[in-house]
Amino acid sequence: MATHSIRLFADDAAVRHVGEGLLARTLPKAEWTHEAHLAACLWLLRERPDFVPERDMPGTISAYNVAVGGENTDSAGYHETLTQLYIRGVRAFAGTVPAGTALVDAVNALLKSEIGDRSWPLCFYSKARLFSVDARRGWVEPDLAALED
Repeated sequence: MATHSIRLFADDAAVRHVGEGLLARTLPKAEWTHEAHLAACLWLLRERPDFVPERDMPGTISAYNVAVGGENTDSAGYHETLTQLYIRGVRAFAGTVPAGTALVDAVNALLKSEIGDRSWPLCFYSKARLFSVDARRGWVEPDLAALED
């Protein structure tokens, strides 16, 4: 598995730029990185109580993908199981962040945590199950380890 360096955020404005760009479908495709996905999720949880990630993220990401020239197919674009798993992880992480922590500090701590690691989903899923069409199109339960509630 390739090792990736973590791309941390410089300030709160950089995090908000990603989240707002996702919602407006104006974020350049090159900026929609793994880190951006997680930063946007944490920003939405902290600053957009009107947005329910579990409900709203699927349509938001799918529409964003199309807006930047991508597709949502059986092999590319939106992935339901990964999205819902990371929402669950980010939500759990957010619950551990002390009140008053700056947005950028919370996001960068998330990115440095086990949940921020690109391979974190493989603690719960085999590659075959996680990257199946069923997992991309809908939620599938883990086959390696149970998720904590």
